[in-house]
Amino acid sequence: MNATLIAVALSLVSAGAYAAAAVAQSRLAGRTEPSTGVLRLLGRGAWWSAVGLNAGGALLHVAALNYGPLTLVQPLGALTLVAAVPLGARAAGRRVGRVEWRGTVLTLLGLGALLLTAGGSAPHETLTLPEALGVGAATMAVVAGLSRPGARPGLRHAAASGITSGVASALTQTLTVAVTDHSGGPLFSWRLLTVALLVSAFAMGGLLLSQTAYRGGLGAPLAVVTLANPVAAAAIGLALLGERLQGGPVSLVLALLGTAAAVRGVILLSRAQADGGTDPGEAAAAPGPVADPLPGRVVIGSPRRAESPPLGAEPLAVRAEPLAVRAEPLAVRAGARPHP
Repeated sequence: MNATLIAVALSLVSAGAYAAAAVAQSRLAGRTEPSTGVLRLLGRGAWWSAVGLNAGGALLHVAALNYGPLTLVQPLGALTLVAAVPLGARAAGRRVGRVEWRGTVLTLLGLGALLLTAGGSAPHETLTLPEALGVGAATMAVVAGLSRPGARPGLRHAAASGITSGVASALTQTLTVAVTDHSGGPLFSWRLLTVALLVSAFAMGGLLLSQTAYRGGLGAPLAVVTLANPVAAAAIGLALLGERLQGGPVSLVLALLGTAAAVRGVILLSRAQADGGTDPGEAAAAPGPVADPLPGRVVIGSPRRAESPPLGAEPLAVRAEPLAVRAEPLAVRAGARPHP
């Protein structure tokens, strides 16, 4: 079988494993308190299921990098978003909305345009030890900046997760090329050991950051992860591995259009996630609460407001009005004997 076809097949299965892992992490994050530590997560079977799916996807990804270039394998990772959106909707018991479909399609089209411009032959160059250390230090600085307290922590943690995963993929490509190189160099060296440690650290860091990002939902954080991952890997390839944009100015225009489409897709997914995945038209057509002709009376079967507490959670409001008692003095006639 052709090596390119093997790389594509392995990438497709890897994307499916990553999508299932993202849905599992999102469901686990929805059932976990924000203050839950890592040690508490280690005692849950759902966490280890997500870890196993991520590990399987990572192994398939590494195998795909052995048969295809980074610029081919990384764009196919965007299929994780295509698989995860319907899987997440099915897990939530709803249908995928039109806004989610539009956001997914725009994100994928943008990613495809971005990564097609960086396509090339199979990689032969690898990162030197100073380059690997520099990439690791820069990545940790960016992740520290994105992880600071502030607004939209989910999307910032998702961006940090995508960057760390993309850097881990680029470092994994260095390991793969170095191990499979038949030039007669040493199989084990300080450079390969350092790169392997960085890959392990960034892979685990990306997993924990994505777990934090999915607390606010699945669609928008996964879109940001899917966008940041290949961009970080392509940046390392262009800057350090000798890869170049194909097509000259036309390629630059295509990359800019792809960036705009991907950003628009992320915005649509963010809005759809904020609305709970419901289209505005469907929400407008939903039946509203039944008006009560007698205020203060409870209508049996009327829908309860989503923001109101459940029955029994608050005391029954009782109108306490003083009883009006007419106090009129008893008229006593002079000389009359009072009754006992």
